[in-house]
Amino acid sequence: MLCIFINSFFLRTFYTRDKVKLLKEVNEQIVDAYADASMEESSFNNKLNEISRANNLSIVVVDANSNTLFATITGERDMEFRLLGYILGRTEDFETKHVVEDGGDYVIRRIMGGGPNGGENLELFGRYESGISLLMRIPIASIEESTRFANRFFIYVGLIGTVIGAVIIWFVTGRVTKPIQNLNDISSKMVNLDFDAKYEGNHHNEIGLLGDNINRLSDSLEKTISELKSANLELKKDIERKEQLDEMRMEFISNVSHELKTPIAIIQGYAEGLRDGVSDDPESIAYYCDVIVDESAKMNSMVKQFLNLNQLEFGGETINLERFNLTEMIKNYLASASVLAQQNNITVEFDDTVAVSAWGDEYKAEEVLTNYFSNAVHYCKEGSDGKKVIRITTENINNNVRICVYNSGDNIPKESIERLWEKFYKVDKARTREYGGSGVGLSIVKAIQESLGKDYGVMNNPEGVTFWYELEER
Repeated sequence: MLCIFINSFFLRTFYTRDKVKLLKEVNEQIVDAYADASMEESSFNNKLNEISRANNLSIVVVDANSNTLFATITGERDMEFRLLGYILGRTEDFETKHVVEDGGDYVIRRIMGGGPNGGENLELFGRYESGISLLMRIPIASIEESTRFANRFFIYVGLIGTVIGAVIIWFVTGRVTKPIQNLNDISSKMVNLDFDAKYEGNHHNEIGLLGDNINRLSDSLEKTISELKSANLELKKDIERKEQLDEMRMEFISNVSHELKTPIAIIQGYAEGLRDGVSDDPESIAYYCDVIVDESAKMNSMVKQFLNLNQLEFGGETINLERFNLTEMIKNYLASASVLAQQNNITVEFDDTVAVSAWGDEYKAEEVLTNYFSNAVHYCKEGSDGKKVIRITTENINNNVRICVYNSGDNIPKESIERLWEKFYKVDKARTREYGGSGVGLSIVKAIQESLGKDYGVMNNPEGVTFWYELEER
């Protein structure tokens, strides 16, 4: 049906375009041949005879004086009169014409009638500066009959193919459905955990492969169920451990909910104020929006820290031990955190002239440094010299490298030093709230160092506080 549709609506157009292309090509060959000064008249006629016979074309060529240079035998007088009419501009008495293409020097028309056999033809009239005029004609009426014949042929082939296909389908379906039904019965038994039934077909095709796979699946399921029963005993032990983990998670969720309650309440309050139009002052509206954005950013940072701590405590983090350049790591981090220090007018001191290497997880070592440095920035105050100072040093202690982060400022109360590493504990809650702290930064430090089996701690200095942690030097 598709072929019939294409034949009926597109074949004629395709055929016509092909013939138009042929006329244009032959037209160029004739013009080029006439322009070739070396070509004799006999050679010119022989070339046009060859072109005419090869392409079933009727051709007439005349010179500037209307003398015939070449004319095919069939219908030559009709063609000569028609060409003369074109030259003199007398085309009103000709058959119905339709312009297919106007190339300037030539015009291609579809005409009804013309030639000894009548019917529809394509005709090209050309007149050139070299002095020649030419008329070519090619019949296209035969395509209609060819289309009808092809359509009948496709109908016959389609009917015969349908009958043969129906017979083949009926035969093949019977051979396919029987083993499939057998496989369906086996799978139904497997649903009821009966693994004794096996596929016994001899088909060396896809169905046979499927049957073999079902047999292997049956054996695998039987073995797996036996293993599951054994694993069920182990599962009972795991349930107890899971209950303990659930209690830890519940505690964690409770603490997180408590920490997020305040920023959510603030965001809600300011958002309701904007919605209710508490103020029309643009500065007040901008302030409300800034508070909402600031609290949202704090919540985002807080949630990231909570997730990080949760992964560390529940063993979701992979430790990658390697030897790395500790001095270079500290130097790179301070370069990225220099803007934070400059914004708070803090002087950062670190001697990077001595290269120190360490064994450990470089990413986690930098994360500990980040938490220490962040706390140092937020709690740094001016010392007796009137400067805010953060000083990072490294020293060797019993084949370990100790990294110390000192900041000038107030000492930590003695009763708070031991509790610093607890989750959500805050020495100065008002100040922690001011910069958006969550109280889990030092808990992350504790989890990282304990996962590595290395010490960490804090100590008060005369004019500040020093936090430290250790890594294996070699």
